[in-house]
Amino acid sequence: MPAKSSYSAEELYTLGAPLLYQGQQLNEIRFPLGGIGTGCVSLSGRGELLDWEIFNRPNKGSVLPFSFITLWVKPEDMPSLTRVVQAQPAPPFTGQGGGDYRGYGFGAPRDNGWGLPHMRGASMRGEFPFAEILFEDAALPLQVKLEAYSPFIPLNPDDSGIPIAVLRYHIRNTSQHPIELSLAANLFNPIGYPGAGLFSGKFLGQNRNAYQDNGQVRGLVMSSDRLSVSDPAYGTLCLSTTWERVFHQNCWLRSGWFDAMHDFWDHFSTTGTLPERDLGPSADGASDIGTLGLQASLLPGESVVLPIFISWHFPNYTKYWGVSEANCACGEAKPGPSWRNYYATVFKDALDAATYYARNAERLYADTRRFHSALFSCTLPSYVLDAVSSQTAILHSPTVIRLEDGTFYGFEGCAATAGCCEGSCTHVWNYAQTTAFLFPALERSLREADYTYNITSNGYMGFRLQLPLGSPAWNFHAAADGQLGGIIKMYRDWKLCGDTGWLRKWWPKVKLALEFAWTQWDTDSDGVIDGVQHNTYDVEFYGPNSMIGTFYLAALRAAEEMARALGDEESAAKYNSIFQKGRQKLESELYNGEYYRQKVNVDPEPKYQYGEGCLSDQLIGQWLAHIVGLGYVLEPEHVRSALAAVYEHNWLTDFHEHANPQRIYALNDEQGLILCSWPRGSRPAFPFPYSDEVWCGIEYQVASHLITEGFVAEGLSIVKGIRARHDGYRRNPWNEFECGSHYARSLASWAILTALTGYQFDMPHKHLGFSPRVWPDCFKSLWTVDSGWGTYEQDINSSSARVTLQLMAGSLELQSLSLGSLNEMRVASATVGARQLAVTSGKRGEGLEVTFSEALQLSEGQSLELEFIC
Repeated sequence: MPAKSSYSAEELYTLGAPLLYQGQQLNEIRFPLGGIGTGCVSLSGRGELLDWEIFNRPNKGSVLPFSFITLWVKPEDMPSLTRVVQAQPAPPFTGQGGGDYRGYGFGAPRDNGWGLPHMRGASMRGEFPFAEILFEDAALPLQVKLEAYSPFIPLNPDDSGIPIAVLRYHIRNTSQHPIELSLAANLFNPIGYPGAGLFSGKFLGQNRNAYQDNGQVRGLVMSSDRLSVSDPAYGTLCLSTTWERVFHQNCWLRSGWFDAMHDFWDHFSTTGTLPERDLGPSADGASDIGTLGLQASLLPGESVVLPIFISWHFPNYTKYWGVSEANCACGEAKPGPSWRNYYATVFKDALDAATYYARNAERLYADTRRFHSALFSCTLPSYVLDAVSSQTAILHSPTVIRLEDGTFYGFEGCAATAGCCEGSCTHVWNYAQTTAFLFPALERSLREADYTYNITSNGYMGFRLQLPLGSPAWNFHAAADGQLGGIIKMYRDWKLCGDTGWLRKWWPKVKLALEFAWTQWDTDSDGVIDGVQHNTYDVEFYGPNSMIGTFYLAALRAAEEMARALGDEESAAKYNSIFQKGRQKLESELYNGEYYRQKVNVDPEPKYQYGEGCLSDQLIGQWLAHIVGLGYVLEPEHVRSALAAVYEHNWLTDFHEHANPQRIYALNDEQGLILCSWPRGSRPAFPFPYSDEVWCGIEYQVASHLITEGFVAEGLSIVKGIRARHDGYRRNPWNEFECGSHYARSLASWAILTALTGYQFDMPHKHLGFSPRVWPDCFKSLWTVDSGWGTYEQDINSSSARVTLQLMAGSLELQSLSLGSLNEMRVASATVGARQLAVTSGKRGEGLEVTFSEALQLSEGQSLELEFIC
């Protein structure tokens, strides 16, 4: 493949230091803090808390009034200094948005404390699930660093689903004087807020802030006296800490104009504390700000970590989409159906969530750090780890929720104040790999919901799961890519968990979904999809094409393997027969000597096809087949040629000359992969929508597939190009958007990790495999299956090698291990601790397979050590 990248080999293959954001790169940063299915609040690159999306829907751009952290410092025998613990605000200062006496033309906003003295600067490191901001201010005799996170622990969705943002302020006395300091956290009581709009209006009133100390945490619990427990806006918010030396003010001064902030600032900046004040519930249409202060004394050189927790509990999730606007002639809005959030079945209120965290803080922090350390110790370029980790943050965003029974559910992404495209859309979530590898039980709940509620008696499946659960399947075209992709994902999920009983339970529905193809898309059962194919481009493709065709071939192969495992040999033989016919026919009809085209079989040709185009998605089914270990569904040489063509024709290193009348996700000097090109001409007058766009999820799909096929530099170039577009200045690194923010398709980024690792998983046969595609002589990476997770390391020299498989959490039963980098070596020893293991070894492909005489049982913390010699 000819070189086509603006990146040098050194840029692509250098491990590099962790990414540091500073200056204008802080402008767009919003780092989500929250749990899986709980909503989130985001930390800006300057230290602000923005985008309060804890009210059961997205809420981009929201600022909770007067909710910020302030630091008071008093060196001995010297004047005090006070700072809002944020870097200085950045332009523009004209104001934004409309409204009376606020917004454009009224200057910088005051709700977030912009008019008060700030830290002079900051720099940020963001390595999900941790964000660290180092503040700068030469006038302060302190070093101040914020460490922010929410628990995120593989295979533990409940502890990764706590509705809490943890802010740990690390403060060190850098002076020669003893220092008294106070950290004041201010928080507005928003209970009654409908989830979008300004935090003011008639929905507020009778709001109460109460100080509580239950021995585990102490702080302010915010509630409303006027809301019933069934009200959609009912809930609690808690500002708390485990620190013992505290002060509190339940509510700021109730007065006119700017009096409340004057009163706060004048008291706190003078004394470092506030007088207690409790005025009872707020008036109708109003609410209060409360303050929790943490105090400490530091001798020269001493340090302290001051923890602040913001936890929330809004139990009633109301379906706000797809509901008729009016209930009757009176015009009153008709309330949608509602259900309880899963986290509300675990915690009784926001204080309970904070208490659980505090009681388990040491374990939760350590387990989250262990995952972070394992991921970021991988010998992979920093931009790769950035891509893999940053998009994991989607699981903390309002793109995903957990239903009352724990079922995982996702939108495609987030509009400003609503989920974008509901229903765990099967064709978009085809791309997502992160959940399957980090939280396999949650991923299996998607399969279970689809095969319970989303399938009819003839095998038709709606591709958007309707809520509440049990609602009729969506009455629209079946999505060919989504329905067939679900069968491949079923195979993946079974191979990750190894539970054949689970597979057997759902097998009748899987068969039904696959064989629906013979009534809808492949009526002559020749293995080639040629019927009307609704797909992820929101149109219908007509005629054979390799995008839907490889989905079908991979689904047939996956179904064949599952059928054989269940003893259904008749079905297995039938699926194999159709697969063989389809593979041959698809090759003969669609491969044009360079890539696979679409053969439109409708005359006259309808709009929105791609015909002779080079589609970036043309091998997506082959990509999935590689991930799940099915091998090639098309001719290997043709697959590599087609991938090379996608990179050659669709990867643009400059967008100055790219004409795009569609949605704009890459422009100017940026690099990106367009969805389709027509290098041989014959571009339709109106090609399929989005064809000129750049989608991060498809870029990750193509990049990881390139790496798998040996085009490592090309795949890495795409990954580096994606992350260069999300550098904090141009776009938020923790928000890759497509149709809205935190778009689920970008969860395909996890496949970059599995591709570079050459990871194989087959838990039904108790097998793992590794074949690193970068730095094989000295390599380390993370691995996960349903029962446990850990790290894999290999060190190879000319005469010997050492392999270490460490189990960091859970358990692992292992019968065999394939090692693609070792071919001419033999096992010298195999040990777990002091225990010697009996093993045999033999060739497997181009590598080596080690088989244990008895299945190896690894427990948490144990490591398998293998020594090899030539």
